[in-house]
This record gives sequence, structure tokens and C-alpha cells, in this order.
Amino acid sequence: MAHRIGVLRDVLIERGVRLLLTSVRGTAAPADLRRVQRGWYLNDWANAAFSATVLTVFLGPYLTDVATRAADAHGDVHPLGIPVRAGSFFPYTVSASVLLSVVVMLLAGATADRTGRHRTLLGAFAYVGAAATVGMFFLDGDRYLLGGALLVVANICYAVSAALANSFLPGLAAPAERDAVSSKGWAFGYAGGGLLLVLNLALFLGHGALGLSSGTAVRLCLASAGLWWAGFTVFPMRRLPRRPATAPVGQADEQPLDEHAGGTLRELAGTLRGMRRFPLTLLFLAAFLCYNDGIQTVISQASLFGSEELHLGQTTLIAGVLLVQIVAIGGALLLGRIARRYGAKRTILGSLVAWVVTLAFGYVMPANQPVWFYTLAAAIGLVLGGSQALSRSLFSHLIPAGREAEYFSLYKISDRGTSWMGPLVFGLAFQITGSYRVAIISLLIFFAIGFALLVRVPVRRAIEAVGNQAPDLL
Repeated sequence: MAHRIGVLRDVLIERGVRLLLTSVRGTAAPADLRRVQRGWYLNDWANAAFSATVLTVFLGPYLTDVATRAADAHGDVHPLGIPVRAGSFFPYTVSASVLLSVVVMLLAGATADRTGRHRTLLGAFAYVGAAATVGMFFLDGDRYLLGGALLVVANICYAVSAALANSFLPGLAAPAERDAVSSKGWAFGYAGGGLLLVLNLALFLGHGALGLSSGTAVRLCLASAGLWWAGFTVFPMRRLPRRPATAPVGQADEQPLDEHAGGTLRELAGTLRGMRRFPLTLLFLAAFLCYNDGIQTVISQASLFGSEELHLGQTTLIAGVLLVQIVAIGGALLLGRIARRYGAKRTILGSLVAWVVTLAFGYVMPANQPVWFYTLAAAIGLVLGGSQALSRSLFSHLIPAGREAEYFSLYKISDRGTSWMGPLVFGLAFQITGSYRVAIISLLIFFAIGFALLVRVPVRRAIEAVGNQAPDLL
């Protein structure tokens, strides 16, 4: 009897949450819903610290130095007995973590949708990732294998927790308000990541006055990102609701572990097969895959372009990264407001045109002129947050109900799992021409193909095909 009462209670709670998250009237959300939305925004605020401080600025150069200290006379390290150039260890490790995250994201998404434990899994991956990031404080001497292992764990957890957080978006706002909610989330992310990055750069630049070595300062910066991630994850964990399961309530809890895992794998395979029923959703994913690969490559190669082609110093490059973070806050909110008037699809298409103009500006930019590099950074920040935020909100309309975590895992794969294409084209262009200017302009092909594919997506028909309500303006 007690068990049946517990099951009935869960049913009522889940139905109440679903009613709360779908009953948005007009433009003013209920107080409880606003509280849930703020909790979701703070998840971006929390995990963006890992992206900005660890991945973008500090870990790459520092882990490369650690690997160099461990290298043999030929400059090689030997993880798993495989000879690897010390300078290649960091990018190879990132690539390995991306490939592994593809598998883990798909399984975690299928498990979340099957059991309704989206929030629990989000918290578990977030805290494991944060713990691995804090553990980077112990990355000193020649412990490059420790650094590689912590990077793999943290990057996988970052990807999975972000995909699970995205799956809450369809329930956070009415269809017409989803662009604004997604844009605010991205703005919170850039604000949180930028704020911690400013504090860490102050620590790093002033390490001598504090009696710290540069290595100790970097390790403190890395660990601070983990503490920030863990601390602010408390808010989404307290405010995000439990999501309904696609399996009958109570059934997932009653299944033996091996049957539950088997069911998850079967549902995952079914999701991959079932996506063929929604070719328009797949067409949008293909468009996003192309243009976002170009975006990610511009971000990852901008510092290399600045140092090798524009001959700018490290301080200028770091300041440029900060400027991107700051301007991206306003850019995400601005494009969100534009989407309210012109629709998400047209706004994204306009942002892709702006990306093309930005790359053309980079191609003709004079060397040894920091002010022009800052102008380029501001232009990147202006379109960066908005194009990604609106892509996320638009995709949320194209997902069949009850499969949000699985589909957003596939979306995140398009974000991370295919990021090798842009760097490959960039590297080949430089190898053939010897010019980073040609390399940066070669990325235009990704924006052109993405634009052409996105134009062909009839968004309203795609939304109706998955059984969702389309907003008035698309």
C-alpha cells in the first residue's frame, strides 16, 4: 500500500510540474516558473567557468608544459605506450574526450528520458566534472597523464550535463518566448564565465606580488573553475523540477539493473532509427553541424591567427578572449530581441551573414594593430552568443515530446563531435598556402553550406511534423 501511495504521489507531482511548465500566460511568467528559469540560467553561469577558464585559456598551455617536462630526448611522451609529441598531447586528449562524450551523451540522454531522472543525472555529471576540475590543482611536475585523465573526465561531464540542461528548455517557456529564455541562458553563461576569468587573470598577472609561482597561480585558477561550477550548480539542482519519464511511472525503478540498461540501449537504438521519421529535424541538424563547426573553429583558432599572422602578444590575445565574453552577453540578448520581431530562423540566417563579414574583415586586417584585433573580437562576440542561443531554442521546437534529452544529446554531438572538420580545413589551407589569412577565409564554406541548408528547412512544417505547437513568428 505504501508503495502504491508513493507511486501515486509521484504521478501527481509530475503532472503538476508539467502543468506548471506549460501554463504560461501572455508575456509575464508565473513567479514559480520564473524561479525555475533562473535556476536554469544559473546552470549556464556555473558550467561556463570550465569552458572559459580551463578549456579556452589556462589548461592548454599549462598541460603542454607539463607534458614537455615529461618528454624523452626526442620530445615524445608515451601514454599507453604510444609515442606522442608533447605539443600534441593536449589536442589529442581533447579529441579523445570529445569522441567518448558522444557515446556517454547518447546513453545518458536515453537513460534520462526513460527514467525521468534528468535533474539527478545533470547533478551527478556536473559534480563529477567539477571534482575532476578541482583535482587539476594537483597537476604539477611531469604528471601529464593525470592532467590528461582529469581533462577527459571533466570534458565528458561538461558535455553531458550541458546536453541534459538543454533538455529542460521546451518546458521553461511557451513556444513564442523560448528564444528569449535561451538567449538569457547564454548571456548568463558568458557573464559567469567572463567574471571568473577576470578574477583568474588578475590572480595570474599578480601572482608575483602574492608570492606565488606562475605554475601555482595557474593551478589555483583551474581549481577555482571546479569550485565555481560545483557551488553554483546547487541552484539548478534546487530549482529544476523532476521531468516525467517515458516509461510508466515506477516501472523504471522496479526493473533489475541489467534489464534497465538493456532497455535504455534499445530505446537509444530506436531513437536513432526513429529520427528518420523526421527528415526536417535532421536537415536542421545538418545545417547546424556545418555552420556551428565554422563557429567553433573560428573561436579555437582565433588566438593562433592573432599570434602567428597578426603578431600580437599574449596579453592582447587574452584581452581579446575577455572582450568576446563580455560582448557576447549583449549579443545574445540583442539577437534574442531581434528574433522576437523577425523570427529565430531569419535572425540566425542574418547572423551567418554577419559571420561571413567578420571573416572577411579578419582576412584584410593589418598586423601589429591590437585595436583591429579587439574590433574583430567584438564582432565575434556580437554574433557568437545569439547565433548559438537561437539555434538551441529553434531546435527545441523540432523535438518530439518526451525525447528531449536524447535529441539534445544528438544536437550536442553536432556541437562537439564533428568539430574536427573546421580545424582540418583550416590546417589544410595553411599547409597548402602557408598563410593563416587564407586559412581563416577558407572557413567561409561552412557558413555558406549551413546557410544554404537552413534556408531549405520549412520550420513550421518541421515543428508540426513532430507534433509540437508552432509559435506565430518563426
